[in-house]
Amino acid sequence: MPLYEYRCNDCGEVFEKMVRFSEADQNPTCPYCESQDTHKKLSTIAALGGSLSVTSGSSGSGCGSHGSFG
Repeated sequence: MPLYEYRCNDCGEVFEKMVRFSEADQNPTCPYCESQDTHKKLSTIAALGGSLSVTSGSSGSGCGSHGSFG
């Protein structure tokens, strides 16, 4: 089960909860004030749309390439 981070819109508290994939679209009750008005936070990577990848080899366009093919 994935671990999601949520924020309560009523009290402002942030909390984590493990949620089944089938229930990932539902917002849980806040454990601090028991409000139903919560929302899932986006991670920094998800919010930026970035991806983590490691490539091997040299294409001549990567970081550290100085234009020489020696």
